[in-house]
Amino acid sequence: MNEPTRADGDDDTGGPPDPLPAPRLAPGRALGAVLGDLRAVDGALYAAVAATSTPTLDRALRRLSHAADHSKVSLGIAAALALSGARARRAALVGAGAVAVASASTNLLGKRLVRRARPDRESARVTVDRYVPMPASASFPSGHTAAAVAFATAVGVVLPAAAVPLGALASAVGYSRVHTGVHYPGDVAAGAVVGIASAAAALAAAAAAPVPGVRSVYSAPTAPQTGVGPR
Repeated sequence: MNEPTRADGDDDTGGPPDPLPAPRLAPGRALGAVLGDLRAVDGALYAAVAATSTPTLDRALRRLSHAADHSKVSLGIAAALALSGARARRAALVGAGAVAVASASTNLLGKRLVRRARPDRESARVTVDRYVPMPASASFPSGHTAAAVAFATAVGVVLPAAAVPLGALASAVGYSRVHTGVHYPGDVAAGAVVGIASAAAALAAAAAAPVPGVRSVYSAPTAPQTGVGPR
């Protein structure tokens, strides 16, 4: 007997046909989809922080977030460093310059370009015990984080012993902005990137134009005087 013939395209194994390939998105739509996913993750992280009860930390982080307004913490540390030796004064000057660059970059450029709305902390049910005044400026990037990271990075390069404590302080400032409900985690991450770039710019400027009367930490040490004239 003759076996029944298979129609063209039938699967020899008798299984279901192969699924159709997923349609490819145009580059613009693909980028939009990725950004949408990142915003979803960002919002989920914000909601997770808001939903986590931390009554012991709430007051301390609220005070830290408020103290970091206008870079008061960083500039206060810079003032203390300026009263120390030449290397510490150099660190204070470079750190203050990095703060200035970070503040200008976030407020005059980043926030005006992106114009991201601030989080709705009432809808996220952020506890009132965490509240600090909600800024009127755009949310992206975090200016507090940018300034704190810029200062910590610049000073840490000049004074390596200060790198770890200042880095920890900058991290706490950044997290406090999410904890108090005024920033998304993505705003803080972007602010940290701006801060690092601002510190690099300030350090490069300091290396190119050393401050008169303050010995540059980048210059090579001079050879000791032996008292013997040229031969």
